[in-house]
Amino acid sequence: MPTLTLPLRVHVAHGTAARIARFLAVRLALSLVTLVLLSALVFALGQLLPGDVGRAMLGPLADPRAVAALDHQLGADRPVLVQFGTWIARLLHGDMGMSYAFRQPVAPFVIHALANSAKLAMLAFVIVVPLGIAGGVWAALNAGRWLDRTLTIVGLSATVVPEFVSSIVLILVFGVWLRLLPTEAAYPPGTSWLGALRHLILPALPLVFVFFGYIARMARAGTVEALDADYTRTAILKGLPKRVVIFRHVLRNALPPTITVAATQLGYMVGGLVVVETLFHYQGIGSLIYNAATARDFPMLEAGVLTVGVVYTIAHFIADAWLVALDPRLRTEGTE
Repeated sequence: MPTLTLPLRVHVAHGTAARIARFLAVRLALSLVTLVLLSALVFALGQLLPGDVGRAMLGPLADPRAVAALDHQLGADRPVLVQFGTWIARLLHGDMGMSYAFRQPVAPFVIHALANSAKLAMLAFVIVVPLGIAGGVWAALNAGRWLDRTLTIVGLSATVVPEFVSSIVLILVFGVWLRLLPTEAAYPPGTSWLGALRHLILPALPLVFVFFGYIARMARAGTVEALDADYTRTAILKGLPKRVVIFRHVLRNALPPTITVAATQLGYMVGGLVVVETLFHYQGIGSLIYNAATARDFPMLEAGVLTVGVVYTIAHFIADAWLVALDPRLRTEGTE
């Protein structure tokens, strides 16, 4: 019978890989459906907004015949479904349209703004995720004690404070009174990475305050549940060191839900930074969407919102892939 061991292991490995592939394929298909529905919704909302394309580009004093000619040239007078199909076809070829406000292609503006928001979001993400997980695990290991209560109260308090309030307080304290950090996130070209970090650290802190409580609570709940599980008791009875039990058994089973929350927060950090980017004068995707809505620049608005939706979808798909890697139960349950 020992000769059957290797073939059996190979068969199990292939079966597991197939289940993982099916699980991720289902998630990818759902992500694509979400993007299609989002694109239709974004286009429909853009059509419902008041205003005329030709009038927005030529100005309020333009001749009506010139406005009508421009609408015909841009295809704005065609049926809505035809316009939607043309818009989707252009998007698939990387063409996001022409900005009404700048009379230039939208794509460079969106790419530049997205890159700026990604820098700020990644800085906040790198800070808040380790702090949130460490705080939640530490609170769970001291459940019911003063340390647990203190971390819980601090996390909840930081979460409920609006971003514009914490941003203003940070600007006053560190930018105006102490003069330790610049109050504007924008930095001149050619700035070193340390200089850029110095400009971005202050606007990243409000995001850290908001998301620390969410991540810490999820990490605490998952750790408490894992500490009470049978496999943890078994590992302790085997005489394994406490550190080994925590890192090999507890955290491996406690982190998957926390990873899901962290991934969704990353999507929000990239696309939901309107308040922070406005207060710190940062040209990110949130600021771009806000300015486009204010100026009724429909192509810029539609491209910005759809880009944020793509970021959210990618973040969720990456979270699903991480969950499959960390939680073996999803490899079998997710595809049954």
